[in-house]
Amino acid sequence: DERAEEILIAAIEEAWPEVPVIAEERAAREGLRAAAGERFFLVDPLDGTKEFIRGGEDYTVNVALVVGRQPVFGIVAAPRRGQVWIGRAGKGALSGHLMPDGAITDVRAIAVRPAAEPPVIVASRSHRNPETEAYLARYPGAETVAIGSSLKFCLVAEGRADLYPRLGPTMEWDTAAGDAVLRAAGGRVLDENGTPLAYAKPGFRNGWFLAVGDPHFAPVPLAAVRQG
Repeated sequence: DERAEEILIAAIEEAWPEVPVIAEERAAREGLRAAAGERFFLVDPLDGTKEFIRGGEDYTVNVALVVGRQPVFGIVAAPRRGQVWIGRAGKGALSGHLMPDGAITDVRAIAVRPAAEPPVIVASRSHRNPETEAYLARYPGAETVAIGSSLKFCLVAEGRADLYPRLGPTMEWDTAAGDAVLRAAGGRVLDENGTPLAYAKPGFRNGWFLAVGDPHFAPVPLAAVRQG
C-alpha cells in the first residue's frame, strides 16, 4: 500500500509539481492539509485492502484530479482483473484491458444505460450495514450485485448496474476516481441532499451518497432511510 503510493505520488509530482497531492497513506502519516486549493489530486493506492490480502480480484488503484471541488478526471485500475477505467469531464469514459507492463489495450467507450425495472443495485461486499439493508428494502425484487472497492462505480458507468447506494462513511480518495469515471459516462453521484457530491470537505470525509447511472432515473432519496 505504502510503496504503491510512493510510486504514484512521485510520478504525479514530477509531471505536475504545482498541483497538491492528497493521498491516503501520506494523510495517515502526516495529517491532512486544511485546504487543498482549487486543483488537487486524490490518490488511493489500494482500495479493497482486505480483498487484496485474501488474494481476491476486487481491489483497485485510484487516481483523480479535482478542480473546483468536482472530480474532472479519474483512473480506476483493477490489476488482478486486468482492467482499467478512465473518465474525463466533457470527454466521456473508456475502459480497457490492463496489461502486466502497464499498457492498455482493447480500449472502448462506455456509458450508463437506461435503468432497468426494477434496477440492478450494486452494493458493498464488506460494508452491508443496517442502513444499507433498509435502503435496499425500498426496491423489492431488485437484483443486488455484491462487489468490493471502487469497482461499484465502474459497474454503473459501463451499464452493468443502475444504482450504488453508500450509507456509511468513506473518504474522498475512496470515491473520487470512480466518481469521475461515472460522471464522464453520463451518470451522477449525489449527496444526501440530492446535489452532486463535492470534494475538499472538512477532513476529506464523505457522507452518504448515491451513485446513479441513468440521468432520468429518480432514486429513492437517502432521507427516506433517515426518517425510517
